Amino acid sequence: MSSASEVTERQQYLAFTLAGGDYAVGILKVKEILQYEGITKVPSTPHSIRGVINLRGSVVPVVDLAVKFGLPEVAVTKRTCILVVETVFNGTPAVMGLMADAVSEVIDLGAEDVEEPPSFGTCVKVDYLLGMGKVGKRFVLLLDIGRVLSADERELAASLEGRDVAALETDERPVLGGAETAAAPPGEAPAAEVQAT
Repeated sequence: MSSASEVTERQQYLAFTLAGGDYAVGILKVKEILQYEGITKVPSTPHSIRGVINLRGSVVPVVDLAVKFGLPEVAVTKRTCILVVETVFNGTPAVMGLMADAVSEVIDLGAEDVEEPPSFGTCVKVDYLLGMGKVGKRFVLLLDIGRVLSADERELAASLEGRDVAALETDERPVLGGAETAAAPPGEAPAAEVQAT
């Protein structure tokens, strides 16, 4: 289990809000912050995957952290953003997006500013936390992004790494959620995409 004792020197975190709560991830894990401009839904992906975005021609899956934590989906507003983060799966870097209600600030914390994760009173599993950062009179939950993102989510990101958006429209579709989605003949929808509405 991660603990506050692992934070031994001053580190910077990017703080953001989600469903009324304050969270933060290590600034070195964040590659960029994007304004929400729509997400393409993809069938046969883990429930927490909201869809994918086109990041300069590459396909990046986007995780709805609210769903991951058992909360209602993030409601899209003018402040909704996507944090593009890098994690590692089986030794290979994988890029993913995290939906947030809004980004608030960059915070600088030392070991003395971080408390042990609480064992109660939060929807986030203790294993997902590095600790609770003290920022003024409030606390920010410091997420261990490698633990937050499940193996399924990281495997999906790794399978999409280096692919372009056109891969979702051809027979070279990646394996998503354990089911391969094959391309259909022209004019027909792929079997995996036919869903009752």
